[in-house]
Amino acid sequence: MIELLTHNMAPVMFGALIVFLLLGYPVAFALAANGIFFGLIGVELGLLHPSLFQALPQRLWSVMSNDTLLAVPFFTFMGLILERSGMAEDLLDTIGQLFGPLRGGLAFAVIFVGALLAATTGVVAASVISMGLISLPIMLRYGYDRRFATGVIAASGTLAQIIPPSLVLIVMADQLGKSVGDMYAGAFIPGLCLAGLYALYAGGVAVFKPSWAPALPLAARTFREPDGGSGIASLALQVIVAVAVALAFAKYHYPPDAPTDELLVVSTSVGVGVAFVAAVINRLLKLGLLSRIAERVTFVLIPPLALIFLVLGTIFLGVATPTEGGAMGASGALVMALARRRISFSLLRQAMDTTAKLTSFVVFILVGARVFSLTFYGVDGHIWVEHLLTGLPGGQLGFLIVVNILIFVLAFFLDFFELAFIVVPLLGPVAAKLGIDLIWFGVLIGVNMQTSFMHPPFGFALFYLRSVAPAKDYTDKLSGKLTPKVTTGQIYWGAVPFVVIQCIMVALIIALPGIVTGGLAKKEAVNTDQMRIEVPVEASESEEAPLMGDPAAASDAEDAAKDEDDPAKAVERAPRADDKSPPGASADAAKPPAGGK
Repeated sequence: MIELLTHNMAPVMFGALIVFLLLGYPVAFALAANGIFFGLIGVELGLLHPSLFQALPQRLWSVMSNDTLLAVPFFTFMGLILERSGMAEDLLDTIGQLFGPLRGGLAFAVIFVGALLAATTGVVAASVISMGLISLPIMLRYGYDRRFATGVIAASGTLAQIIPPSLVLIVMADQLGKSVGDMYAGAFIPGLCLAGLYALYAGGVAVFKPSWAPALPLAARTFREPDGGSGIASLALQVIVAVAVALAFAKYHYPPDAPTDELLVVSTSVGVGVAFVAAVINRLLKLGLLSRIAERVTFVLIPPLALIFLVLGTIFLGVATPTEGGAMGASGALVMALARRRISFSLLRQAMDTTAKLTSFVVFILVGARVFSLTFYGVDGHIWVEHLLTGLPGGQLGFLIVVNILIFVLAFFLDFFELAFIVVPLLGPVAAKLGIDLIWFGVLIGVNMQTSFMHPPFGFALFYLRSVAPAKDYTDKLSGKLTPKVTTGQIYWGAVPFVVIQCIMVALIIALPGIVTGGLAKKEAVNTDQMRIEVPVEASESEEAPLMGDPAAASDAEDAAKDEDDPAKAVERAPRADDKSPPGASADAAKPPAGGK
């Protein structure tokens, strides 16, 4: 039994951790306890030396001194302040009115606002709860199918996990030893593509199941022009001008090989800036060129878009690190809350209290993971995982398929922090050994881990929505009608199509890796054939030591070297025993004169 345990310490240790987690023990304590317990067993069995635990203080200090993790409290605080400042309410109200006349318009509005909140808050709970409180009653009031409505809200809230600035991407970059900025750049396009797939599904529902997603009735459309028009034409013209300016700026200011993420953020910011200036001039001079809906959309959308540029723009341009970008984002969120007069001491205290709790949660899990990994690596657990995964059939593709299935299954029981701290450090070295780009791999795993928020029955986004969805029948305040409750089963079934869409996105990233790598900065290729190495020589040696850059001299030197290595040439050059000529004399000079004695 002891011999069996000695030879299989790593798998036994990993299995014991899974058992502790399934029994409901806190993740941080389960990790640390397993590490210490099996470390002591390893010392007793002679597998580990007691001095191994002397490395523990240094590993814990590396967690506390990690500057990258400072971005976690900054982005969390920013999201909480924005969630309480009323920005989500204004966005949902305005965008809902904009898309309301369309079938499925409220669903499109939720997806659009979800993507925008993801790019500003980066916190799933804030997005899901805000949209659940604001949009769900309106969608139920106007006859939206309950499964479709709850699924759209929960899925749109989880976009905060993959669209920068995402907390999971910060942790992923830290665990894989890569730059947070590169991870953000790689995830930017996949996040937008995922939002596009959600919108495509909502459009399909509106076409094939129109009763599930009706348009807003005329009485519910509050933004009307004095002549009764919608004012959409004015907004469309403003959008066309802004897009034209953005495209022109991108074409004439950036080279064709510019990073996609930087190109999108900066060009969009220029176009938005032009639209904002036009709206301000129209209001100040009372020109009346823009409709009510155009002005409303402009002044509601500009602040969050400006905050996105303040955070992501500075990171992608290289002006700020992700930690500094998070600090600027937190400051910008405070300014926006002050401008809206939505901030108070109690609100600030609540945000700081929640930020401190979440940050402590992350750091404690990371400390536990370091204790666990110290023993796990000591018993060669990483070699066991490497042999287990590199031996899979199919090479890279087989490894990716198995890993994504593993993450998908574990996501039923573990949240993204637990997956990032336990599983990702074991998979990263194997992926690197197989030649897989770790930025691309991190984004792929991040999209897969996003399903952990949507998995019935343990998805956190579903729990957040369940906490704000009506649990019993209620009377709608506006219509006065009795509205049935939203059941837990309806929330779970509504999430299933969006989990399938997330799996499709994982397959697209594997099939089209350029979705991720296209957003990264292009690395300059080095032509080794044109490299020239010049070795400085003394003046006295310049005649004997030709420069390596001179082809003719290099050829002569190579021929001379060959002569030196030729045994026959060496015999000819070797002086005979009776040869008294100096080493530098020629062979003819060494011979006696003809006829001489």
